[in-house]
Amino acid sequence: MKSTAQFKATLALACVLLGVVLTGCANTEPSSRLSAVQEIHPGILKGYLTEAALPDSLALLPPYPADDSAAFARDEEASKKSFTLCGTARWDQASEDANLDFPAAANTFADALGFTITQEKMPRLYRLLHRSLTDAGLSTYAAKNHYQRKRPFMRNHQQVNTSEDEETLRKDGSYPSGHTAIGWAWALILCEIVPEKTDAILARGREYGRSRIICNVHWQSDVDEGRFMGAATVARLHADPVFLADLAAAKSEVEGIRIQ
Repeated sequence: MKSTAQFKATLALACVLLGVVLTGCANTEPSSRLSAVQEIHPGILKGYLTEAALPDSLALLPPYPADDSAAFARDEEASKKSFTLCGTARWDQASEDANLDFPAAANTFADALGFTITQEKMPRLYRLLHRSLTDAGLSTYAAKNHYQRKRPFMRNHQQVNTSEDEETLRKDGSYPSGHTAIGWAWALILCEIVPEKTDAILARGREYGRSRIICNVHWQSDVDEGRFMGAATVARLHADPVFLADLAAAKSEVEGIRIQ
């Protein structure tokens, strides 16, 4: 399994590879005959949105907080508070949340949902999460690449609680948080599929973003705007007919399994 650092590097590279064509996306086939979706890089499926259709984080987000602002004081306070969690179960969870590799990442919300997601058992939902990860992650890169904000560990020189390579993180802008965008997009999508679990799903999605602060790799404002980009991505996905078809198929799949 490749590292999360490698995953993030390839996700950034995917920005210039979005023209790769799908090999098919029919949703009415039996699970054993689901049409393949081409990878745009090993381990990364092509998203639903073209580059032009992605929400523009540079246009949508304000500049990150200046050092002398109240917003940055809030960033620093949240960062300092997170250090008290070192060695706790929440600290360990934050480290686990850094992993965006499939199949492990498919079960980020397993506890909130009350069931696990595997490619064999729920192929449509598994694919929906895998593809939407790419869309949400890429939605953050216009601002990331423009601002190149320094991450917390680069300023406070405290421990990084993640398997991600520090040198890769140093070269990848902090603002907004791509992990948070992905987690919040997944939360919103899963709320549509299992609406009776909405509170638990949203609570998990919020904590997933907070894990980036606990890992000392993102500021509070990075996480806040990451959630915004996750929501913006889901809003745009709802205008895409292939996504809508896959969403409906995933919902039917889950309902069918849960009533068995």
